[in-house]
Amino acid sequence: MNPQEPQYKLIVGLGNPGPDYANTYHNVGALAVDHLIEETRPLTLKKNVSKKFQYAADGNIIFIKPLTYMNESGVAVKNALKQFKATPEEILVIHDDSDITIGEYKLSYERGAGGHKGIESIIQHLKTKKFWRLRIGIRPPAIAGTPRKKAEEFVLKRISAAHRRLLETVFTAISAHMEQL
Repeated sequence: MNPQEPQYKLIVGLGNPGPDYANTYHNVGALAVDHLIEETRPLTLKKNVSKKFQYAADGNIIFIKPLTYMNESGVAVKNALKQFKATPEEILVIHDDSDITIGEYKLSYERGAGGHKGIESIIQHLKTKKFWRLRIGIRPPAIAGTPRKKAEEFVLKRISAAHRRLLETVFTAISAHMEQL
């Protein structure tokens, strides 16, 4: 497969399960997948609790939401790859990135975890970095004269209304990209 031309079979949205984490910055990947499922392709998530993920299928693309905590995401992703007979190169993992400013996103392939515990877990369980990632920015905009916040200061905070609007714009752009597949 040519990494310049991704052909996704599985789209995985990372996040933490449960209502305490539902609308936090760290759950941006799961929120993006919810948007793709609900807004662009009205599908119903099916739980596969024994395999530690939820999924919804739309033709050739399967949307995955791990039921594990972020730092155990690799368990769910490995199980999903096995169940749906996919290779790492056929997955797109959508997740938050605290080094990218909110409202921005980047598509990357075969990168290191950059300190993201969910990605570290996936790399460890799949024994490869050869998978696609859509990194959605969650870092608040810089304010002159203010020190840069550490990720742990904001990743588990609730998403503000203004930031939610920025993220919705990102999710809409992602949806438009997915429509082209």
